[in-house]
Amino acid sequence: MIKTSRFIIVYVLLGIVALYLFTHSDTAVPMKKPFSEFPMRVAGWHMTSQQEFSDDVLNVLKPADYLSREYVGPDGQRVSLYLGYHSGGKDSGQIHSPKHCLPGSGWYEVSSQKSFADIGGQKINLVRAVYQKGENKALFLYWFQVRDKSLNDEYRLKLAEILNSVTSRRRDSTFVRISVPFETNQEKAEALGRKFIRDFQPEIRKFLPA
Repeated sequence: MIKTSRFIIVYVLLGIVALYLFTHSDTAVPMKKPFSEFPMRVAGWHMTSQQEFSDDVLNVLKPADYLSREYVGPDGQRVSLYLGYHSGGKDSGQIHSPKHCLPGSGWYEVSSQKSFADIGGQKINLVRAVYQKGENKALFLYWFQVRDKSLNDEYRLKLAEILNSVTSRRRDSTFVRISVPFETNQEKAEALGRKFIRDFQPEIRKFLPA
């Protein structure tokens, strides 16, 4: 009798889960404003170039909106910024981890470490990674933004998306990546990347949904 009751409970729970999965759908969350309005000048930095992705690349990434630019600082330092927003709607894909995308573009990982940045008392969890392609080296500082949370782990990203889907019917997330080319002085490159984050983070938050 006890075993039969357990089977009934299991079947009921499986039925509830199946019903939920069949009827549940996430809502596409719009941005506060499109990345086309992102400023070309921020705190002494000015945009020097903007990359438009091909249809083939967009079909793989499937962002709801994206921005890929290079900025130059007052002293001529070059920093690249990529923002990929995924609305969580049926036509929006999921974030692709740099651990897979960069090697696919010919870069190989030299080092990678979880870290954080303090932006006016706000802690941003991020990944600090060095990649090399031929003779070229670059420092990458990146994180995943889910509402008011910054995440530096793909598993935490998936968990946050699932929890938001269950509680709020939304899976929107943003990939933020800063890259700084360098030759030998990695510490200088990191200091420059962190200054870029401090200058640009307030602007980035103006575009992303709460």
